[in-house]
Amino acid sequence: MGRQGLGEFELLVLLAALRLGEDDAHAVSIVDEIRERTGREVLRSAVYVTLQRLEKKGLVSTRMGDPVPERGGKGRRLVSVAETGLAAVRETQDALRNMWGGLGPILEEGQ
Repeated sequence: MGRQGLGEFELLVLLAALRLGEDDAHAVSIVDEIRERTGREVLRSAVYVTLQRLEKKGLVSTRMGDPVPERGGKGRRLVSVAETGLAAVRETQDALRNMWGGLGPILEEGQ
């Protein structure tokens, strides 16, 4: 990723996909994962657009899963995080960790 970095929502989508794994990560499950872990309302369309952007950047790949009875025999588009996506998550984690460093006393003042 280099200096381009990840946007906040891109990071959330990648983290959700990593948690779910390549056999269970699809747009609806990613929406549910983000809602459950952050309490944020997430539009499925925002996840679709973000996944397309991440795929263009080479950070994820998608494939059609097996047909699912509850979807009328249609498969889900499953998401796999690429090595470059994992590297981008690590870079972002390091950058955030560095930015958080030393802020404990400042952030705890209001408590």
